Amino acid sequence: MKNKTLAAWLAFLGGPLGLHRFYLHGLADPLGWLLPIPTALGLYGIQRVQQFGQDDSLSWLLIPLLGFTIAGCALRAILYGLMTPERWNARFNPQAPADAAPGRTGWITIGAIVASLMIGTAVLMASIVFSFQRYFEYQIEEARKISQ
Repeated sequence: MKNKTLAAWLAFLGGPLGLHRFYLHGLADPLGWLLPIPTALGLYGIQRVQQFGQDDSLSWLLIPLLGFTIAGCALRAILYGLMTPERWNARFNPQAPADAAPGRTGWITIGAIVASLMIGTAVLMASIVFSFQRYFEYQIEEARKISQ
């Protein structure tokens, strides 16, 4: 029986590593194995910023990958948490009755939804702002080069 609360927390806390996918679909899930790739690239971008500074153009392309992956996994946690018990059990526990306990929403599930909404939104907005800021700074620098 796949528990909705556990899936929501796994998507929020371990989503960038694919833990929720492995829990729900097994170790043969290809998307579960692909999720760590943008996570690792984003972490590499953070390492490059620490090593080369904020002017490193590759890092401002890589860092948003981590943010968008975290935000996407937070959205997935919200979607899992808001699924009705009937829909959850029909999709992940087809052998169980429609109103079986693993598909029910409790306060711990609501906690996963709230945490995912707060952190996911903050990370998504920070990733967008970081991307646009670096892009426009690059454009201004290139315009200065052209005008001189």
